[in-house]
Amino acid sequence: MSTPDEPLSAGSVAVVLGTRPELVKLAEPVRLLGPAARVLHTGQHYDGAMSQDVLAGLGMPEPEYLAGVGGRPRAVQIATALEGLDARFADRLPRAVVVQGDTNAALSGALAANARDIPLVHVEAGLRSHDRAMPEEHNRVVIDRLADVLCAATPDNRSLLLAEGTPDQRISVTGNTVVEAVHHHRPRAGTCAEVLARHALERDGYVLATIHRPENTDDPAVLAAVLEELAGLARELPVVLPLHPRTRVRAEQAGLRPLLADIRCIAPVDYASFLALAGDAAVLISDSGGVQEESTVLGRPLVCVRRSTERPEALAEFAELVPPGPRIGAAVRRRLAEGAAGLRRLASLPSPFGDGRASRRIVDLIARAARREDAVPGPPVERGARRTGPVRRPAAA
Repeated sequence: MSTPDEPLSAGSVAVVLGTRPELVKLAEPVRLLGPAARVLHTGQHYDGAMSQDVLAGLGMPEPEYLAGVGGRPRAVQIATALEGLDARFADRLPRAVVVQGDTNAALSGALAANARDIPLVHVEAGLRSHDRAMPEEHNRVVIDRLADVLCAATPDNRSLLLAEGTPDQRISVTGNTVVEAVHHHRPRAGTCAEVLARHALERDGYVLATIHRPENTDDPAVLAAVLEELAGLARELPVVLPLHPRTRVRAEQAGLRPLLADIRCIAPVDYASFLALAGDAAVLISDSGGVQEESTVLGRPLVCVRRSTERPEALAEFAELVPPGPRIGAAVRRRLAEGAAGLRRLASLPSPFGDGRASRRIVDLIARAARREDAVPGPPVERGARRTGPVRRPAAA
């Protein structure tokens, strides 16, 4: 049996992920775990060139890749990844499994850990949109039910878990790792200026948009409503749109390419370049969950094009939730009218997603879950937190 101070053995913690946001948010916990981390990539979202750029930019080790997952229907993705992970775990049993968020990859990792009775740590637990039309909502609820250690980003996330009957001792309020991800990877001012110059942009003088969710891209009428608003804004100031592959394909299929003519469409960029663009934009427009969090760290206003959100903390000051259509342009123009004073106000506000020490807290929780058979006191955690309770330990390491 390991002692509390004994380092975790190499490869003893399986970190399961499958998308770019998971790479971003788990990069720092993986770095802190060091040789103990065994990164398994399900390939849910996998593009060879882009993934290599992301891995290099984040300093992530080369993962073990599963095959046959990307581009498949949701049920097939989950089943295929589960089968592949179970085979890997049977060959080399982890002492703990870590998943983040609400992706199909995360659900597969949670199910694989549960099937082998391996302690499961869920990073970013307790998010709820209460929107059953979102596949991610189903994923996150199931993962939270399976998890032994639930790392809630905010006190509100903890309260939601408690209301659902999750035992208090399994929940810790850690903050969100996105805070340190932004601080670590946002370029210095000089590099940011170079990124803007490359795109002929001026600080506070453009809008940055990201649109990729199925609810905004799969229906041609909805996608047209979004692109029409971006095109209208583009006639007033530059609108930069890193064009997600899903959005590009759907626009082409629906004959909407003409709506992109006035928008500055660029290829997807690495994380540091994205932060450079986002951090100097006058307003952000996005349907991304991660951008909702990042906007609060960058201190930039966000118009969130969604029917619901699992991150209401961002709506208090930084973000406004709007449906596709004219409300997008109206919300952007309201924020633009606030001018420099509005940007200074947001820059002065703390992010509701934590103090930038979430990864350290999470890694302490992972280590305790991986080492113990019986309950031991949990580590100090952020405001509103409770200590974790007993978790299971695998029969073999």
